[in-house]
Amino acid sequence: MSERKVLNKYYPPDFDPSKIPKLKLPKDRQYVVRLMAPFNMRCKTCGEYIYKGKKFNARKETVQNELYMGLPIFRFYIKCTRCLAEITFKTDPENTDYAMEHGATRNFQAEKLIEEEEKRIQQEREEEELNNPMKVLENRTKDSKMEMEVLENLQELKELNQRQAQVDFEGMIDRYRELERQEKEREKEEDERETKEMLDRALVKRLRDSDSDSEKEEERLQPNKSSTDKPTDILTTDKSTEAQGTSSGGVKRAKVESWERSVGTLGGRGALGSLVVRKKPAAINKPSPVTTAAPAATTSASQTDPKASTADSETASKPVTTQNGSSSLSLLGAYSDSDSNDSE
Repeated sequence: MSERKVLNKYYPPDFDPSKIPKLKLPKDRQYVVRLMAPFNMRCKTCGEYIYKGKKFNARKETVQNELYMGLPIFRFYIKCTRCLAEITFKTDPENTDYAMEHGATRNFQAEKLIEEEEKRIQQEREEEELNNPMKVLENRTKDSKMEMEVLENLQELKELNQRQAQVDFEGMIDRYRELERQEKEREKEEDERETKEMLDRALVKRLRDSDSDSEKEEERLQPNKSSTDKPTDILTTDKSTEAQGTSSGGVKRAKVESWERSVGTLGGRGALGSLVVRKKPAAINKPSPVTTAAPAATTSASQTDPKASTADSETASKPVTTQNGSSSLSLLGAYSDSDSNDSE
């Protein structure tokens, strides 16, 4: 199986290449090739537009007796997609393009034709100036004169536009300068406002930090303070202290109402007690004891019931603290004075 892959052929010793018969093919033979339309064209028969890039199965042949610097020129035959009319074009190596030959017209070729005409005129002028120095001077004078005419026409058009437009250029410049000044002032104000806001935020932050530091210092100095105390508890601190002292003495402590705890009372020696001046009772001179029926009855009652008299004497001698902080001894003295006055 390896012999079928060989690239060399065996030539016998008596091989003569001149004896091989040659194919006699015509020089203008044609080949079928696949190509795309090189430009936009329009069929002359039916007017169908054939756009650049459309694919065709074309016939290709070499143009006889026509060369460009030794390069052959090829001709292509295609058919219209609508009427099947034959269209031909050939290569143009001089301009690196294709040239339309028969059956259609090339579209968008006006610009190309103008360029070719300008190029032809330029070549003719160069040929004339090459052999005639006076022609060169004439062409330069003509060009300068044409340039001056163009500049004059342009200046006239500018003046005409200025008269019709009536634009105040000085006013426009002044307005522009005013807008620029206002923009600068606005930017300056914004910068100042932002700077002030930043300074205010920094000051507030420093004040908050100092407040938090002072609160921490107070908490450190008062570690035993209850966290559940209310700000109004100071109004009843003296009263609660006095009530605790009374309860330690054996007397039942009175219940503190919620309004008294939140607002406080005016009695006692509390925080608000110092704001009220208590009126002192007037001094009353005790009259001389007079023997009447009422005291005798009292005496007889005390003699008949010695326990009751003992309790009364103890009660009269023992001071009792009331809720408003006043002593009961003064009250008993006042009552006794009033009784003696009634008896008189």
